[in-house]
Amino acid sequence: MTERPAPAHLSSILDSLDRAAERQTVTVRQILHELGETSFAPLLLVPALLLVSPLSGIPGVPTIGTIIMSLTVVQSMVGKRHIWLPEFLLRRQVPGHRLSKSVGWIRKPAAWIDRHTHRRLGWLTRWPLKLIPLLIALAICAVLPLLEILPFVTSTGAFAISLFSVRILARDGLFVLAGFAFTGTLAGLAVWLV
Repeated sequence: MTERPAPAHLSSILDSLDRAAERQTVTVRQILHELGETSFAPLLLVPALLLVSPLSGIPGVPTIGTIIMSLTVVQSMVGKRHIWLPEFLLRRQVPGHRLSKSVGWIRKPAAWIDRHTHRRLGWLTRWPLKLIPLLIALAICAVLPLLEILPFVTSTGAFAISLFSVRILARDGLFVLAGFAFTGTLAGLAVWLV
């Protein structure tokens, strides 16, 4: 079986998800096959985007999404070439129509992001600074399962991870700054509310 090339744009990622959503139920294994096993940026971005969509309302989806994102971040940080996910995650499934609906919900913002991403502020996307967004994403993933009963909070954390993921996909340092600003605002709000 030939390995698919990693999608290079958000719209390409959503096209891959649409292909997977043609089935009645879609497993994580089928999504990984559509994205390609070397697609670290898409595999971090897809769960984050889906957790921003209405799909985050399905019980268990935020926890599964954060486990996938955490494993992806760790493997990316240690320099693995292919993504490994445990069998129990690869077997997890979601109804195809729900995935398709979530992809449709994300299409407009994704098209806007595709039009506005460029290679800029490259120093923010290179070693060692590129580790900072990954560590922040890992910290957010550690907290999200505890907040699964609060869908808005889960979606907010997932949005921050989406910003960092776009940075990896498009090598656009502006999204790193946006991710820092958004995460900092969230942290400040949390401290103020406590």
